[in-house]
Amino acid sequence: MIKWVSLNTGARPVPQPIATPLVWVGACSGALVLVALLNAVFGPGRPGLALTLLALLASLLGSYARFTAAPGTAVACWLFLNGFAIPPAGTLTWAGHRDTFWLACLLTAALFGTALARLVHAHAAYRRVTGGPAAASPAPAHSGDSPHTP
Repeated sequence: MIKWVSLNTGARPVPQPIATPLVWVGACSGALVLVALLNAVFGPGRPGLALTLLALLASLLGSYARFTAAPGTAVACWLFLNGFAIPPAGTLTWAGHRDTFWLACLLTAALFGTALARLVHAHAAYRRVTGGPAAASPAPAHSGDSPHTP
């Protein structure tokens, strides 16, 4: 005997974040590709553009990650920014204020991406459970709006 069961019953869960080591691999490989592409197209002397692109990468990766992956993502992006986006290429340096600012920007971008993704997923889950805004409050009917009333 065949029993029909609906697969769409109940609320769908919030998507699980990607494992932290996979996010860090994505950060290393993505930062390597971005910095290499940037150096090939514009040259190695554009740290502002590299920082912007790497912050976008950190934010994108943060949207699929846990909050605990944000510091590692920021450090991985900073290593490629510091090591290959500014001359001399291949040499890690530490210029106090500049590198602290870069790390803070990358960490903020990763945390922002994660927080935004959590809010979007939570809002979507809430709408799935409650039935959306139309089910919560129906529009009130006004007596003067009907074309059939004199």
